[in-house]
Amino acid sequence: MKKVIIIWAGFWGLATAILLAKKGFEVKVLEKNDKAWGRANLLEAQGYKWDMGPSRYLMPDAFEKFFAAIGEKISDHFTLQKLSPSYRVYFKDAAQDAQQVDMYSDISKAMEVFESMETGAGEQLRKYLASSAHQYDIAMNKFVNKNFDSIRDFLTPQLAIEGMQLNIFTSLYKYVSRFVKDERLKKILMYPSVFLGTSPYQTPALFNIMSHVDFNQGVFYPEGGIYEVSKALYNIALQAGVTFEFDTAVTNIEVQDGKVKGVKTKKWSEEGYYLADIVVSNADMHHTETRLLEDTNQSYPESYWGKKVISPSGFILYLGVDGKLPQLQHHTLIFSENRKEGFDEIFSKPSRPTDPNYYICNPSKTDPKVAPEWKENLFVLVPIAPGLEYNDETIKQYSETIIADIAKTCKIPDLASRIEFTQTFSIPDFESYYNAYKGTALGLAHTFFQSSLRRPDNYSKKVEGLYYAGGYTTPGIGMPMCLISGMLVTERILKKYLLQWT
Repeated sequence: MKKVIIIWAGFWGLATAILLAKKGFEVKVLEKNDKAWGRANLLEAQGYKWDMGPSRYLMPDAFEKFFAAIGEKISDHFTLQKLSPSYRVYFKDAAQDAQQVDMYSDISKAMEVFESMETGAGEQLRKYLASSAHQYDIAMNKFVNKNFDSIRDFLTPQLAIEGMQLNIFTSLYKYVSRFVKDERLKKILMYPSVFLGTSPYQTPALFNIMSHVDFNQGVFYPEGGIYEVSKALYNIALQAGVTFEFDTAVTNIEVQDGKVKGVKTKKWSEEGYYLADIVVSNADMHHTETRLLEDTNQSYPESYWGKKVISPSGFILYLGVDGKLPQLQHHTLIFSENRKEGFDEIFSKPSRPTDPNYYICNPSKTDPKVAPEWKENLFVLVPIAPGLEYNDETIKQYSETIIADIAKTCKIPDLASRIEFTQTFSIPDFESYYNAYKGTALGLAHTFFQSSLRRPDNYSKKVEGLYYAGGYTTPGIGMPMCLISGMLVTERILKKYLLQWT
């Protein structure tokens, strides 16, 4: 029986562990922190519960495909609720109060909202979403769910024709501008680019497929929060025979004669060594390559990363608020008047955004069990440039700035006085908890030159038996992509070891 070591028990690691264990591999997961779930973790305090990282359940088809592949039913593990409205949007305006609209996955309602903001935009939205749905089917069936080894794999006549339908040679901003003129509507159609780790002015237009996910498929909430999905994967892994060791940081991937031999670890103050035939790292890829491997075994050395666009980090606030907040929906987006300037402060001129765009999750709006009675729990995420320096004083000052901005924009004048719990999570924490390069919250951004084949491979070019899963490799960033990434790396491992993949 082949022994597999998986580094880090995040979504990617759990997915890969389950798949390989169910195919007969002996799988052990090593996690540097004291529990599983990675970024999709849970914070509990004073009767409040917060998802610490991902907070939106999108692409239900990807989850269904994964659970079917492991012989499980989603309904046996957690309960999903489709949100309506999907989210609320506030548009800041320096000259007047912020404007507010609610968006729905009911297309007729969404068209009404668009039409009310720009004459003819309702019909344009319908056309845009029909195109997005078509491109989504092509992307998922022909590209996202497949391993590609070289550009030659793309050079079939059929793939060439279908690939040209994906609008890969223009930016998302330019593509969206063909359909609507009102800048507010453009912001709504472009906002998913932030969750892809890049700016809509740099994101390839093929990612208009996220509007299909947003409007046509809808936004869901697993009762209890995203943590319930993580917990389900962990329990399934245990049932499949996967073993876990926590508080066990991998310090080195051992290589002999070009083949992986195992890993060295440090657990508390003790050194440990684990033999393995296969190692799958779903830890930060920069950390894996430049810290866990000797120079001669690195496929992507330090010089490689210096040339790459890294996704934003996040300045996160976990707030416990006394009293109800009707001004907020389960998901609320805050858009500044000059959004491009905000993106420039992340990607072109790194600094703390002065007029930030940000996202608020208020799950107690849907699920009263995640907060004490008549109270609300808020998760506030402000995308910020990676690599910035933060200390206690800057964190305190920026927290106050964001809270004041929420109070003004969302018309909650007494918000600051009603907050009874505050905890922050930012660049130093991403670095400490997850060994995240420059404190990135997501990994490698989805720019034109960092998508599809241009992302790092999910296998080592230097070390036989070393593989990668996660947001740095294919297919990319996001919870659904985590599951697909696990399936792709498992497919590659099974092919290598001549096992049948079904």
